Amino acid sequence: MPDLAPASPADAYAALMDGNARFVHGERLHPNQDADRRSAVAPRQRPFAVLFGCSDSRLAAEIIFDRGLGDLFVVRTAGHVAGAEVLGSIEYGVGVLKAPLVVVLGHDSCGAVTAASEADRAGVAPAGYIGDVVERVMPSILWARADGCTDIDQFVQTHIRRTVDGLLGRSVLLAAEVAAGRCAVVGLSYRLTDGTVGVVASHGPLPEINR
Repeated sequence: MPDLAPASPADAYAALMDGNARFVHGERLHPNQDADRRSAVAPRQRPFAVLFGCSDSRLAAEIIFDRGLGDLFVVRTAGHVAGAEVLGSIEYGVGVLKAPLVVVLGHDSCGAVTAASEADRAGVAPAGYIGDVVERVMPSILWARADGCTDIDQFVQTHIRRTVDGLLGRSVLLAAEVAAGRCAVVGLSYRLTDGTVGVVASHGPLPEINR
């Protein structure tokens, strides 16, 4: 079976946007989800995008982008906070699996962002490792408030943008791939009610996209 996966950042981005449009309009094709695809990708994987998203149960990447087995290399944490394990996973997807696109996927009404905003106001972080997640989101809240933002969804957009910039700032491999034109990084915000995604930030060789 020939590998027909998108090979360029622009083609990978277009494939995701086309899939999301099908999902929004109730016209999903459910591609690459049959037994033939399962057999084809069993020997090796060649995903066309790394999807780093929030762990929220409503953000199932293969569903909202109408993709299937072997298409997306998915990494998810609450509030899409990025530690060493996340960075290593993303570098694996780009450097070893040769995915030409990295997507940071956040969403409106994010619980982690809301918790960080409330902790900032109260001056008290949640106990346990939830507090660790909140502390990792907190710099985005402080940055957004300093910029005059007051709404949770404004905080979400700031957090997505800072996550995108943080990946490029911390990963030498990812920054080099973007600089060479072999990869692009885009931050998307998902709307829970209508299922659409909007572009928040992008770096690398992508077509002109609406923000």
